[in-house]
Amino acid sequence: MKLYGLRIFVDDFDKAKEFYTETLGLPLTWEMSELGAFGAGLDNAEFIVEEAGDEESEGYVGRFVGVSLQAGNIMARYEELSKRGVKFTQPPQQQPWGGVLAHFTDPFGNTLTLLGEAN
Repeated sequence: MKLYGLRIFVDDFDKAKEFYTETLGLPLTWEMSELGAFGAGLDNAEFIVEEAGDEESEGYVGRFVGVSLQAGNIMARYEELSKRGVKFTQPPQQQPWGGVLAHFTDPFGNTLTLLGEAN
């Protein structure tokens, strides 16, 4: 088996598409606007964004989603994304296990992680 995709839920399809493809710069690989979903390509999986369309999925919006996006040079990527308006909860911080993490939120309150290596 292999990982196919990571799903995240939002409450505004157009705003999500703009944030993930333009602000974060993830490439759009497919779109089903009539279903409120699109995919953005990662190197090793599909990042799937879905508009919450029922009471159950509405509860998935605005959570810590446990998704870590790896950045080659985390400080450079952090600075670039900050200039584009991405809201980080703190600057990149060295972790006891050796990596560097910075958490950020999308416009819907979902928290994702930028992951890098110590320089």
